Amino acid sequence: MRTLASPTTLAPDTVGGRRRITDWRPEDPEFWDTTGAPVARRNLYVSIFAEHVGFSVWSLWSVMVLFLGPEYGVDPAGKFLLTAVPAALGAVLRLPYTLAVARFGGRNWTIVSALLLLVPAVPMALLIEPGVAYSTLMLLACLTGIGGGNFASSMANINLFFPDRLKGRALGLNAGGGNLGVPAVQLVGLAVLATAGAAYPRLVPAVYLPLIVLAALAAARWLDNVPGARNEPGALRAAARDPHTWVMSLLYVGTFGSFIGFGFAFGQVLQLQFHDRFPTPVDAAWLTFLGPLIGSLIRPVGGQLADRLGGARVTFWNFVAMAAGAGLVLYAARERSFPLYLVGFLGLFVFSGIGNGSTYKMIPAIFRARAATEAERTGDREAAERRARRLSGALIGVAGAVGASGGVLVNVAFRQSFLVAGNADSAYLAFIGWYALCFAVTWVVYLRPGPAKLSGV
Repeated sequence: MRTLASPTTLAPDTVGGRRRITDWRPEDPEFWDTTGAPVARRNLYVSIFAEHVGFSVWSLWSVMVLFLGPEYGVDPAGKFLLTAVPAALGAVLRLPYTLAVARFGGRNWTIVSALLLLVPAVPMALLIEPGVAYSTLMLLACLTGIGGGNFASSMANINLFFPDRLKGRALGLNAGGGNLGVPAVQLVGLAVLATAGAAYPRLVPAVYLPLIVLAALAAARWLDNVPGARNEPGALRAAARDPHTWVMSLLYVGTFGSFIGFGFAFGQVLQLQFHDRFPTPVDAAWLTFLGPLIGSLIRPVGGQLADRLGGARVTFWNFVAMAAGAGLVLYAARERSFPLYLVGFLGLFVFSGIGNGSTYKMIPAIFRARAATEAERTGDREAAERRARRLSGALIGVAGAVGASGGVLVNVAFRQSFLVAGNADSAYLAFIGWYALCFAVTWVVYLRPGPAKLSGV
């Protein structure tokens, strides 16, 4: 049996002494143990860095709105729109970015997607100053949504490198490293506010210009294209007809949508809800990064709990906890209790992170359970498992795209609540209602006893 080290599996490449992969069999133990694992790890580390930078660019306006003082003439409702439009474009781009990996190659697309981050970052570093038109700010904010697509293509690429038994950990590390881009950019914003002051917002995107170039160079130097990767014909169409696709998309709106939406909105909400405590952007920035940081770090815990207890069970109780957290935030806001408010909001970040991991684990488990049932009925286990992998990959792409739209809904909910009532109470009630819908759906579809229940989800 040939291994990766043989001339037939690694072809010479003149670019930087790299070797081009011509054969990739991660499920082959001998292949994996000899040279496959180091190649996969190298690609994972570079992918985490590139995705991290993409997430940071996507999250830039969670920081930039803190710099928009009275001289910019943007009211709170306008600021919430500036944080909603990046989430919208990021959600739209996730599906085509997922497909681009097989179409163009993981290495090639990572280079392109990294360089595309310059499209919003360069004009932001040049144009943002008092007097700039709100329409220009909206366009620049929308363009940062380009970074939202990088998560989908990075996950699709890393999924190709690892055997099934190691995919969960690899994808968890990749996702967590990318999610850390949200608190990272907020820490950069805090550093700029604390040193240069609120008069220099363009310094925040300027910090990322060399990091974007470095991500593209690292991808060119150390990433590989996996041979034979292709988009399964009809997989997206088949997934779109499957009810589980839309059930899981709804649940992912509640978990990832909450994480990215709260990450974008948290700084603004703090200033509006407790203006006497946070009169300046610097005051709010000291706390803004905490929630996204905790939510990012705890995401792998959701996957581990799902492995041990079952994804549906963890997801159900997680949504119950999220509803309780939103209820605590609502109570604290009405009572003007900042300590309770902070505990409740940080709890929402914690549980949105756990839910990100547990819902992601549910997707392959759903199709594994269906494959087992199908194999018993038809006797063709290989065909059943192949169909399960095909639909599982497509569902991850669809759910990731739909789930990211939750970031738009969160910011629009805050905007409308402050615009109509002058507070966020209506938004919190909407969140409680959504989480209640999610845990009810999880119970009815995946946990309720009955002959149609999927075992092992």
